[in-house]
Amino acid sequence: MQFAIRTTNYQNQPMLNICDAEILGKKIIEGELTMHISENYYGERFVEKEEAESLLKNSSIINMAGKETVSLSLKLGIGSELAVKTVSDVPFLIIFNM
Repeated sequence: MQFAIRTTNYQNQPMLNICDAEILGKKIIEGELTMHISENYYGERFVEKEEAESLLKNSSIINMAGKETVSLSLKLGIGSELAVKTVSDVPFLIIFNM
């Protein structure tokens, strides 16, 4: 399984945008809501599961999308099932630790 990632810093904190590689570039539509899983936002490069785990563990701010990505984060104890939002069967989770 590959993950699409983009890393940056926000207010001197490591920030990670990560999604399942297979949803990169797709539009998620539910009712009047349309979300684009943008290559500009998530698609700097592709990583395998081991690197994704390391990035998730070492980032203070994480924006994630996709079943595999959110599932991996929850298995690592990052985030809560209660905070997961789903749009058209695609889970999203945002983590903010300072």
